[in-house]
Amino acid sequence: MGSLAAVFFDMDGLLVDTEPIWTVAEHEAAARLGGEFTPEMKRAMIGHGIDTGVPIMVSMLGRPPADVPATERFLLRRSAELFREPGVIISQPGAVELLVVLREQGVPAALVSSSFRDLMDPVLGVIGRDLFAATVAGDEVSRRKPDPEPYLAAARMLGVDPRRCVVLEDSPSGARAGVAAGCATILVPSMPDLLDRAAAPSALGAVPPSDALPVAVPPVAVPPAAVASGVASADAGELLLVGLAAIVASLHDVTLDLLDDLLSARPLGT
Repeated sequence: MGSLAAVFFDMDGLLVDTEPIWTVAEHEAAARLGGEFTPEMKRAMIGHGIDTGVPIMVSMLGRPPADVPATERFLLRRSAELFREPGVIISQPGAVELLVVLREQGVPAALVSSSFRDLMDPVLGVIGRDLFAATVAGDEVSRRKPDPEPYLAAARMLGVDPRRCVVLEDSPSGARAGVAAGCATILVPSMPDLLDRAAAPSALGAVPPSDALPVAVPPVAVPPAAVASGVASADAGELLLVGLAAIVASLHDVTLDLLDDLLSARPLGT
């Protein structure tokens, strides 16, 4: 693994299945505003931190921007309560196994999330703090995903070149952050309809970057394979994701050979 410097894990939806926990708090927040939390809101908000996700929800509920601060405070407080309930934090299939393999091979891993430290700490308590060489929470950076700052901060903490790192993300918003940071970015969609409501997640495979040309994929025509150079999200308003290294169905598909192959196929200057 000479070319792989580190692997950066997103948290919600990628490392742990916390989206159902967030959804409970989001339903309660919408009800407090006199509205109903919908699947469309969920798709629009996934991958965003509270500071960028709450304005989306408030706007989609038809409420004024003045409702944002109180809603942010409620979501943070309520989600922190839910995260600490026994047994609610569950790792995604293949997550812990991959972390253990990386540790055995001497490849450092970092947990990089838009969620605040109050939410990250309960997750680390369940998954294992010792599996991560560094952690970056959303309230520890000035700009959160889709800005690249969180991943660049993790690379600085580990003293590694981000171009020699791999980012694992479950949402288009987070994947944009990894790509912008210069990392080889793999998308592991936590919700199949983030990319194509008709596509089965089991159809998503992995293809080395050299096997694909830049493509702008229509929202309902995501190919049943990894797109090395670009893919469009089905979400309204999502921009074309240029520079993805691969799309895979689950973390079980992320192997050391795949990570090395993806990095080996990239020019060091990209």
